[in-house]
Amino acid sequence: MKSPRTSAARRTVTLATVPVTVAALLLAAGPASAGTTTGGAGVGDPYFPLAGNGGYHVRHYGLTLRYDPASHRLDGQAVLTARATRNLSRFDLDLKGLTITALTVDRAAAAYRREGQELIVTPRRALAQGRDFRVAVTYHGTPKQVTDPDGSPDGWIRTDDGAFVAGEPQGAMTWFPANNHPLDKSSYDFALTVPADRAAVANGVYLGKHTAAGRTTYRWRQSEPMAAYLATATIGKFEIERYTTDDGIQVYNAVDPREASAAAPVLKKLPSVLKWESRVFGPYPFRAAGSIVDHADAGYALETQTRPLYDAAPDLSTLVHENAHQWFGDSVSLTTWKDIWLNEGFATYAEWLYNEQHGGDSAQQTFDALYARPASDGLWAFPPGDPGSGANIFGTPVYARGAMTLHELRRAVGDRVFLRILRTWATAHRGGHGTTAAFVRLAEHESGKDLAALFRTWLYTAGRPAHA
Repeated sequence: MKSPRTSAARRTVTLATVPVTVAALLLAAGPASAGTTTGGAGVGDPYFPLAGNGGYHVRHYGLTLRYDPASHRLDGQAVLTARATRNLSRFDLDLKGLTITALTVDRAAAAYRREGQELIVTPRRALAQGRDFRVAVTYHGTPKQVTDPDGSPDGWIRTDDGAFVAGEPQGAMTWFPANNHPLDKSSYDFALTVPADRAAVANGVYLGKHTAAGRTTYRWRQSEPMAAYLATATIGKFEIERYTTDDGIQVYNAVDPREASAAAPVLKKLPSVLKWESRVFGPYPFRAAGSIVDHADAGYALETQTRPLYDAAPDLSTLVHENAHQWFGDSVSLTTWKDIWLNEGFATYAEWLYNEQHGGDSAQQTFDALYARPASDGLWAFPPGDPGSGANIFGTPVYARGAMTLHELRRAVGDRVFLRILRTWATAHRGGHGTTAAFVRLAEHESGKDLAALFRTWLYTAGRPAHA
């Protein structure tokens, strides 16, 4: 949730039950020429053309970081285990700022140069398609946030006691070299060293900590695939709560003491929210869960994988929203930022369903209140399936009209089929990727209906639809 608080005839399809492989997606994203031996500077995303890189897939990141909040200095080493998806004489990584002191490919020094956010690496020997290789980058400096097209801060956002580290859509490159697009998902290990009076919280399972000479190293492991923008290394003075749910999910909550009293009643509901979402959407897709509640000035919350990140104590709807993203956005990821409604529309509709089933307004009442807004309202500023630019991907239409699209689908196919569609989407693409076209095919397959007009109207037609 990167948002402020305040077709024609029906096609016959065969439902795919296995996500498209990462290698196939990355090959499709890059140049098609058989003679190409250089990795692309981006994966071809229309809104963020330099995001990600072609020619390889990162299977694992090992991130070893040391941060001093007093000097704001970050020292890091990133070890990337990757596989070439085509013959490579060179390849790119995304890295903004920071000074590189060493770079090796398969433990041999490699040539490199910088062009904006691109770190262009030329290994000593070319990499053959299908070959595994290891890249190690040692670096340091003062990480600086980037400003997204909508004006919001992104990346390593400095706080008064550490850093609020939120990467959607492009901020991961401010603190580690990455193949920074949702197309490329990887496992992660983190070793984060901070002053002993601070905590450092990342994704996945907490492996423990060790203190020596006034500094503490926190270790984390994210085993399930994760896009780079969902990684975090948030640092601050936190109160820590750890427990395991009845379903065996390891929960780790880190709360800034200034937010603790306001956050406590909401965080107490996390196990029941996860249980409800698991019942509706299918089994929770990760081994760990939790929350990071900071005292920051970012202006938004983010669905950092396994451990959503809040810049202040969240309300219950925000908790429901960010944890729904663990299914929709984190486990089932985008192939292009244009399809962002698959993340935000789904998480917003999860709020509506939760309210409906917990004594609040029905989803129909929420829909009706939105539809009553005049044609001049910002809700109708652009269609959610085609936001038009990176500046719009976190706009109201993506969230609210995206959710309205799902409600129209629910009305068209009935509750039983609708919930089966949501569950099948989350389980069939678990750990992989989805597209709007694939979701439409699934909805038509499960319902046996031609839904082209519905999706065309609600996802792609400009202005306020004539009929609800």
